[in-house]
Amino acid sequence: MTKIEEQRVALVTGASSGFGMLISLALAQAGYIVVTGVRRPEAEDELRLRAEQEGACGLIHPLRLDICRPEHIEQASAYIEDTYGRLDVLVNNAGEAVGGMVEEVPLADWRRQMETNFFGTLAVTQAMLPLLRTTGRAKIIMLSSISGVVGFPGYGPYAASKFAVEGFSESLSMELAPWGVDVVLVQPGAYGTPIWRKSFGAIQSGEHSPYREVLTGVLAYSKRTAEQAGDPMEVARLVARIATMRKPKFRYRLPRSTQWSAWMKLLLPDRLFQRIVMRLLRQKDAGRE
Repeated sequence: MTKIEEQRVALVTGASSGFGMLISLALAQAGYIVVTGVRRPEAEDELRLRAEQEGACGLIHPLRLDICRPEHIEQASAYIEDTYGRLDVLVNNAGEAVGGMVEEVPLADWRRQMETNFFGTLAVTQAMLPLLRTTGRAKIIMLSSISGVVGFPGYGPYAASKFAVEGFSESLSMELAPWGVDVVLVQPGAYGTPIWRKSFGAIQSGEHSPYREVLTGVLAYSKRTAEQAGDPMEVARLVARIATMRKPKFRYRLPRSTQWSAWMKLLLPDRLFQRIVMRLLRQKDAGRE
């Protein structure tokens, strides 16, 4: 095996399930030592089992990491520096999704959404930057979303957090250019990961809510897209490819429907695009008749 000091090292946050776990496995298969940040200790055994099944034993190293806890971030940074002395790839994947209509989502839930998806991501990035800069030719890969491009009704808190990640990443990309550190945004559309089942599955509209009809359409649309979702391994493989690219692009969108949504928003007048989105949401019974 290659000596540790010569082998590439990656940190993946939010690796307990979903994209994070799959990305960790894909990077290990590409030859990286992968430090996998997990918030739930019980996920460590599953990670090790999956690594064994995928022939990546010895390359997956679970680490307790809740990105909303500064002490966890400090411990992770110290562990990587003391153990490996380098960090080649940071994958900011950890996050959650809060849904609901803007007027009806409690302010505490808005704050929780931003604390996790934006401030947590920012805190991890700040802590890892000294090591990334000194490693040279490193990469920071941000798992954003099509919701960081298009703000759909009912997705307000989540969209706000991802728009914040997008703006922060644009600034960071230019700041790190002199050190050869690439910042890359990955904007997935609908994929079958647990985040949507956990978040939108819990949304309920009150009987007398003025938004009841619109929210019903939003939930039906979300369920329909989840049922038609692509293979999340596509995202994991893309992240692994980006990690090995010499000159990656700044943004990657997948699947193709996500690319079309972004282009439509760019090319169409804003109000026309919004009317099209609302028309799609009103088709809540489409495909079920």
